[in-house]
Amino acid sequence: MPQVSMDALIDGARKGLLVSFPTDTVPALAAKPENADLIYTAKQRSLDKPLILMAASPSELWNFVDGSKYELEIWRQVAAKYLPGALTMVLPTKALVAKTMNPNNPTTIGVRVPASEIACSILAQTGPLATTSANLSGQSALLTMTKIAQQFPQVLTLFDSQCQDTAAIGVPSTVIKWNGNNWDILRQGAFKFIN
Repeated sequence: MPQVSMDALIDGARKGLLVSFPTDTVPALAAKPENADLIYTAKQRSLDKPLILMAASPSELWNFVDGSKYELEIWRQVAAKYLPGALTMVLPTKALVAKTMNPNNPTTIGVRVPASEIACSILAQTGPLATTSANLSGQSALLTMTKIAQQFPQVLTLFDSQCQDTAAIGVPSTVIKWNGNNWDILRQGAFKFIN
């Protein structure tokens, strides 16, 4: 598929197509959570590697997680401090989307809000999307829309001219997981998380 305008990309995502857009870390491959299999197929990604639910604001994430009132308060405090930003929180869930986004362990879901105006503008209009880095599994993340369009011709990607103001750092998000009492760091990424 050719590179497309923002409106065409948003329309495609709403219709369930696979799309790609810049974020604050690395560009994302994204689809509606119920169509997450498109991402696994395109990336040739193992089902034991979960995807991340990305949203335009933290308030959109809480319906997808499952914790006590005390836990939700802790998670909200972390989100208020670090999101939008390069942090993914892996939290307990009972949401059905976890079955498609984390097939081997649907009791947890990774959630994130990017510090990217273009990504949040898209997500505000599509709703939360299943995401991961735009690359074939095991290879380095692709950092331009042109390279993504070449590698993934079936994916709707933005025109490069619409991505001029983006400042992706090329380093994935830091991933932390709630263990019931505290946070475990699963991946040290774009910034150092201090509990």
